[in-house]
Amino acid sequence: MNADTMLQPFLSALAGVEPVRMHGKISEVIGLLIESTGPTASVGDVCTIENNGATVGRAEVVGFRKDRTLLMPLGPIEGIHPGQIVIGTKHPLMAGVGPGLLGRILDGLGNPLDDKGPLSVEGFRPVYSRIPNPLKRQRIRSQFETGIRAIDALISIGKGQRMGIFSGSGVGKSITLGMMARNCKSDINVIALVGERGREVREFLERDLGEAGLQRSVVVVATSDQPALIRIKGAMIAAAIAEYFRDLGKDVLFLVDSITRLATAQREIGLAIGEPPATKGFTPSVFAMLPGFLERAGTSDKGTITGMFTVLVEGDDMDEPIADAARSILDGHIVLARRLAHRNHYPAIDVLESISRSMPDVIAPEHYQLIGRIKDLMASYRENEDLISIGAYAAGSNERIDKAIKIHDGLNAFLRQDKGETAVFSEGLAALGRLDALAR
Repeated sequence: MNADTMLQPFLSALAGVEPVRMHGKISEVIGLLIESTGPTASVGDVCTIENNGATVGRAEVVGFRKDRTLLMPLGPIEGIHPGQIVIGTKHPLMAGVGPGLLGRILDGLGNPLDDKGPLSVEGFRPVYSRIPNPLKRQRIRSQFETGIRAIDALISIGKGQRMGIFSGSGVGKSITLGMMARNCKSDINVIALVGERGREVREFLERDLGEAGLQRSVVVVATSDQPALIRIKGAMIAAAIAEYFRDLGKDVLFLVDSITRLATAQREIGLAIGEPPATKGFTPSVFAMLPGFLERAGTSDKGTITGMFTVLVEGDDMDEPIADAARSILDGHIVLARRLAHRNHYPAIDVLESISRSMPDVIAPEHYQLIGRIKDLMASYRENEDLISIGAYAAGSNERIDKAIKIHDGLNAFLRQDKGETAVFSEGLAALGRLDALAR
């Protein structure tokens, strides 16, 4: 063994030594914002807060104001006061990644939440990453089967597509996500529950996702009681884990519930550091964050991330700022309608209001034409539903309406699906073809 080899462990240890430890001091704490004089750090760096040599918390650098460093806590703010020492780590928050994460439930900082012991990770990735070069993204060419009949047959999506699931509260979006996670044909599921009520987390895991779904999933949970920064980090950690599996060549399903609560968390941070409210109280950083986050899903030169992002629309207003911004970035949207939920029609997917921009590229031309004919009849029935309901429409007055009435009950039965039922694409396509033949 030569001298260089013998000295290598000692040289590596010396490289990590800090000859001078730079630190700052907390000068002010207002609401969610911590101001300190120093340390030297960059936006996104994690800092530790110490009191008499003991670590009492962590915070992330979110901005600067003159000679002050602005930080947001990565945990409870209680017990933090002026005069405490702030030490920069010189690196951003990292996410542990590896196949050992499958079946695990993590908190918003990537720590285990499920009492199954320490995480088995192969390495670490920054929670923020560069978006793949658009010229290195594969085109979306193959269909992604969700196991939900209404989506696969009438709103077909492709591997690597990014879809929004738009709905008001209590219309069944969690059940729809659970059905996708259990029944879809993905290699891995990565699920981010951002801003959820604590009660809903266990309900989703046990009732909607189930043990079978969990075994091939990684779930990241940041509940509504967590600081805004942790809610954002939960979504970013989930995205980093999804990117890790995509880089292994896997087809990943990335479920995020919800983009609206993620935007709300970013608004809290923006207002705290002094950003002006722009559109209905949302700060400019919200609309800068959305494309950066949503573009992390999609194809790469190795694998795919098919993104499903729920958008909670306030008062069922599909044109409110976050819904409108998300719709302009995503590759399509699935609308869950309250009027269908009121009729006990689940999943409450409004096929006519939904669209998949990649659908023509991932299905056969015959299938695409079949969808057009079925949607045409659905639109005819909806336009004349009031007349039909009160018996004012006379059969034979309009051929299209007659055909629409003929298949209406069968089509509704086709679009309904029990949450425990798995739909097979070929069988759904054949059933849709039979409805088309009935209308002719």
